[in-house]
Amino acid sequence: MTLSVPSLSLLFPLITVLVCALLSPSTSDTNSLVYVGCSQFKYSVGSSYESSINNLLTSLVNSANSAPYNNFTMTGSTAEDTVSGFYQCRGDLSPSSCFSCVSKAVSQLGTFCVKSTGGAVQLQGCLMKYDNTTFLGVEDKSVLFKRCGPMVGYATDLMTRHDAVLGYIGTDDGTYKPYRFSASGSVQAEAQCVQDLNQGECQDCMTEAIRQLKTECGGAKWGNMFLAKCYARFWDGGDPSGGRNGKRLRHSALQSIFQLCFELCVISATCGYVWPNL
Repeated sequence: MTLSVPSLSLLFPLITVLVCALLSPSTSDTNSLVYVGCSQFKYSVGSSYESSINNLLTSLVNSANSAPYNNFTMTGSTAEDTVSGFYQCRGDLSPSSCFSCVSKAVSQLGTFCVKSTGGAVQLQGCLMKYDNTTFLGVEDKSVLFKRCGPMVGYATDLMTRHDAVLGYIGTDDGTYKPYRFSASGSVQAEAQCVQDLNQGECQDCMTEAIRQLKTECGGAKWGNMFLAKCYARFWDGGDPSGGRNGKRLRHSALQSIFQLCFELCVISATCGYVWPNL
């Protein structure tokens, strides 16, 4: 199994906590964590910026009841107090599941990104980001997270199906399709871009995600490739250990792994192994 830690190099200055690194690559719970990153810069409690963030996050959560994607910009008393953000839910989620996922994303940001001027969190079912820099409508193909399943080799029927489903979701038919899904037998694949990108940028990002996914995980049973503004992944629906159909960890086991990963991240940061600034 291949596991990679993201650099998050083009998002904003982050210290990234990869709780998911020790968990199942993907679970049936749309609210399970993939990655979260927080700006190293902090705002003051009671400041205009804090008020802007609170208003932004409230607006994002409320919107998730009725739309799978939205973005807002909250203007503060100065330009430095202005903050923008977006959320995007996976294309197959119901409105109620989208709302639940976005609410969980806000909760995760509140846990990991206390007083941070910017933050991003990717759950299995949704992505959320906020910051006071310009990022809305900006294409970003930097790799944030990738993970591959056990290698099964290339000369198999499974690999033929992988190529088929990835080829389908990567095809550009000239229409704007921010979410794509394909299946061949038990093998399934999906790709999605953030809807602040136009059709050409969306296709470009997906193409790059699929290219990197094939390069890194081509001979694996499943694979996940998350870029800053899109992702692509494939999995064997008959394998409960990979893709989006993984077994849920029991709560006690999840807590133990969560605590261990958090402690490792703290130790790494203390020792100087902090990922590059975004």
